[in-house]
Amino acid sequence: MGFDHPLWSYDTNIYEVNVRQYTYEGTFNSFKEHLPRLSDMGVEVLWFMPVTPISAKGRKGNSGSYYAVQDYTAVNPEFGSLQDFIDLVKVAHTLNFKIIIDWVANHTGNDNVWIEEHPDFFCYDESNQIIHPNGWEDVSKLNFDNQHMQAAMIEAMKFWITTCNIDGFRCDMAHLVPLEFWEKARAVLEKYKMNLFWLAECEEVNYHEVFDATYTWKWMHATEEFCKGKVDLKNLFQVLNQYDHLFPKDAFRTYFTSNHDENSWNGTEYEKYGEAAKAFAVFSCTWNGIPMIYSGQELPNNKRLLFFDKDVIEWKQPCELHDFYKTLLHLRKTNTALRAADSNVVTYKVETNNDDKIFAFVRKNDADEVLVILNLSAENISFQILNDIINGRFKNVFDKDVIDLSEKQHIELQPWNYLVYEKEKAL
Repeated sequence: MGFDHPLWSYDTNIYEVNVRQYTYEGTFNSFKEHLPRLSDMGVEVLWFMPVTPISAKGRKGNSGSYYAVQDYTAVNPEFGSLQDFIDLVKVAHTLNFKIIIDWVANHTGNDNVWIEEHPDFFCYDESNQIIHPNGWEDVSKLNFDNQHMQAAMIEAMKFWITTCNIDGFRCDMAHLVPLEFWEKARAVLEKYKMNLFWLAECEEVNYHEVFDATYTWKWMHATEEFCKGKVDLKNLFQVLNQYDHLFPKDAFRTYFTSNHDENSWNGTEYEKYGEAAKAFAVFSCTWNGIPMIYSGQELPNNKRLLFFDKDVIEWKQPCELHDFYKTLLHLRKTNTALRAADSNVVTYKVETNNDDKIFAFVRKNDADEVLVILNLSAENISFQILNDIINGRFKNVFDKDVIDLSEKQHIELQPWNYLVYEKEKAL
């Protein structure tokens, strides 16, 4: 990779914020009230879906898509004022959060201010009509052959750094934008603030030349197919092996079971994974990568949220999975064996006598070890660990029970259940 990861990012996590649906008010100020709860849960990076105004022309639904940007340097009045967002960032920083915002570079909304001011910033068809990419009728495609457009885009990104003091960007459909642009943007913008964090919504290997992290779409789709009986565990291992061989060793991969697109269009994690949803959430938080959680998953949220209309998350207190995520995120923060893309960390697949149903792995960094065991079946499983890489006393991070794995012993695991152990260090 051509850029260094921020030092704080190796053991971090990402929480996606859907401001519109987060509260009945749907504002920055009302979301701000949730910051102490999220801080207690261990959330570190808050990714805000686009906070810019939404175009009216061609708008879908009553509220429109966040991704139809009307003005790159203004705030969606639905959420509050620019000062409200500045204040939110300030408060979040006092609680040690990092703030990244969604950046939509491939296209704008159909009445973006640039269309009148700079029509040459856009792409046109043979009829001299602005192109609506990928069949998205509510957006207009930008022309990256135009260097003035690129400069204006970078200047707009700079606005959010210098005005609001954000800490990075989640770049929408990053692979639809030339890599050369992202390289130029990062080089320029890091002159104004060092240690920005760059997350790309893509799974292109070469985009790690610029981006800290990319999505693991292939893994997410494979796990969904597994839960629907279309593939077996061997297929999941093949995906992970491909990742190990194709991606740079210092590449952060982002693992998740839901996000705004998945929830709205393909279903909640419970629709996709059923009873395996928590097991795959454990995987996302403990495998070699950065875990990402979507708004409301800590409830858990069992409904699809409308994409183009107001559809509030139905918060209930306490959140049932608050402590579940808190335990996992705390472990990730405090145990160096779970650091992402750290050359000192080694991950081993743990062999059992029931590997067609049990997925077990251990991650080690010197004396730090974390052992994860997932029962990816609808059966009660009794099994033994076969290889000799596991030994010593391990404490279950959830119930604090201790198991001595110096000798072979039977382990019982309920359907779709999980065990996460932290090795006890010698006194």
